[in-house]
Amino acid sequence: MLEKINLKEINQNLYKDKPILLSDIDNHKIYWIGIDDDTAFRCNVYLIVDGEEYIIIDPGSRKFHQQVKNRVSQIVQPEKITAIILCHQDPDVSASMIDWLDINKDIIIITSPRTNVLLPHYGNTDYTFFDISIGLEWRFESGNKLEFIEAPFMHFAGAFTTLDLTSSYLFSGDIWAALDIEWTLIVEDFDYHIINMDLFHIDYMASNRATKGYAYKLDGKNIKAILPQHGSIIDSDNVSKAIDYLIDLQCGLDLIYPTY
Repeated sequence: MLEKINLKEINQNLYKDKPILLSDIDNHKIYWIGIDDDTAFRCNVYLIVDGEEYIIIDPGSRKFHQQVKNRVSQIVQPEKITAIILCHQDPDVSASMIDWLDINKDIIIITSPRTNVLLPHYGNTDYTFFDISIGLEWRFESGNKLEFIEAPFMHFAGAFTTLDLTSSYLFSGDIWAALDIEWTLIVEDFDYHIINMDLFHIDYMASNRATKGYAYKLDGKNIKAILPQHGSIIDSDNVSKAIDYLIDLQCGLDLIYPTY
């Protein structure tokens, strides 16, 4: 489990051309598979492996598709990818879905209805859509499950997060995203990391009503790590601090229209 990994060691020995195993429970694994562009808007892509099922979380832009594909190839043949989860439709999250569909036209696209109506603009309308709003879960053949937690206006109306109930890892998309040139895979100093999260959240998240409302949805859920699409992974020691951050956050409309 992530909380037992030597954080200093994994950050200092991050092999950028290789996938990084973050969790291994029985036949259920989670990998970080990129992306290693040296910009503040660095993107993370993740892969869930459950038996013979393989789900990519937020595959990223077309610019880095080959890089992600190369890492996936070290784990499984790319044509065996089962499904892709898209937390929203932005190109840094979703654009490479069409490259994955070129590899395997049967890949299932798991997303919200509001996101799904925009995805055809990437150029492929011939795919199977799994609607996360119906049942709010994905069940693997093993019986393991993913829980989908809707996060409206964080920062898109149809945004959602994915809680892997086996590992208790929360794939949070743009929530808890951070902008950081001096990037590490896992947060080492959360108080300093708040500055980097502010750089993203203050401009991109709708309001405290949205961030607080989503944070309250997490009450009672077992979360051992938060894996955002930008920035660094938040480990078990800092999960509660991260949730408190959303509860107290002033952002977006709170600052643009403070007197209303």
